[in-house]
Amino acid sequence: MLEELVILLVIFVLAMFVGFEVITKVPPILHTPLMSGSNAISGITIVGSVVVTGMGATRLAAVLGIVAIVFAMVNVVGGYLVTDRMLGMFHKKDEVKR
Repeated sequence: MLEELVILLVIFVLAMFVGFEVITKVPPILHTPLMSGSNAISGITIVGSVVVTGMGATRLAAVLGIVAIVFAMVNVVGGYLVTDRMLGMFHKKDEVKR
């Protein structure tokens, strides 16, 4: 049990380092389209988190599932706000935004 937890923690830390390196190498012009694309991935994360939380195998799984739901929802909402702002840049100046 403890060995599995350590292995999963090592994988998580390595994924954080790889993710940080990948994100820092992306040019700023690509951040908004990538954020829009990540909404689909976060949607999948939300579904998986709801399933894990709903199973309620252990209290730890439920807590981690709720944390995953919150983080994924923040990512989805932020992605939509950024996408809306990006699309707003293409409106004419005299056109009123709805």
